[in-house]
Amino acid sequence: MDRLTAMQVFVDVANSGSFSATADKLDMSRAMVTRYVAELEQWLGARLLQRTTRSVTLTDAGEHCLRRSQQMLALMLDVEEETSSPDSALRGQLRITCSVSFAYAQLAAAVAGFLVQYPQLKIDLNASEGALNLVDTRIDLAIRISAEPDPALIGRVLAPCASVLVASRSYLATHGVPESPADLAKHRCLSYANFGKSIWTLRRGEEQAKVSVGSHFSANEATALLSAALAGGGIALQPTYLANRHLADGSLQQVLPEWTLPDMAIYALYPSRKNLSPAVRALLDYLVARFATVPW
Repeated sequence: MDRLTAMQVFVDVANSGSFSATADKLDMSRAMVTRYVAELEQWLGARLLQRTTRSVTLTDAGEHCLRRSQQMLALMLDVEEETSSPDSALRGQLRITCSVSFAYAQLAAAVAGFLVQYPQLKIDLNASEGALNLVDTRIDLAIRISAEPDPALIGRVLAPCASVLVASRSYLATHGVPESPADLAKHRCLSYANFGKSIWTLRRGEEQAKVSVGSHFSANEATALLSAALAGGGIALQPTYLANRHLADGSLQQVLPEWTLPDMAIYALYPSRKNLSPAVRALLDYLVARFATVPW
């Protein structure tokens, strides 16, 4: 039995919770996936997975095996990269994560451009609003938008991230245009659950206003709020990387343009500088250059 392949199969089953999904991803039969897991369990002398008709969960032994298998697979990739010739093309697979809205608006296109330069690389993008544990999920690079990133991770700033208040012209025609931050309390506001759900802070020079808004619709994902704003649902707080093209074509109008919202930054985060692979370094450099020059 190829034990490294068995570990890869086991790790994928543990992450996906599905033998069938692993078979599809790894392009092998479900019976072969089952065989690899069974032979790994036989080799270790322990049951790694609890299987029912509806779910696959890890046993205590499986939890320990998952961590060690992830370490072994990562070490294997390191050995392959370190022993390949310096002028060889980058290859292997990178796992990255970012928010749904940033994947949709920016990162998917950036990754496509990067892969044109490095066609032997593969990239698995996990678009999620949750903060994934990079080590446990074997994520190589996380793109996160924050004012204060996780201090346990190494961070590199890709770009600033500004936000604006926007609404459709039809909503403003019906409900009126706010003239001051205090007017927001009278409006239907669409709030992002992870960014001050009920309190919006605005600045104009040295002046600051904190407004408790009536959130008639909140969501943990920015594109959902963007769609609601485009449909006339209210005033939304949106990152400019999503809102700018709608402001440009007139489908949205900026509200209180003389007031600014707190800026955040777009960070590329990774667990450690030690043994950072050439592929991750190349992707980091590419993203820094792209977001420094493209008027995104």
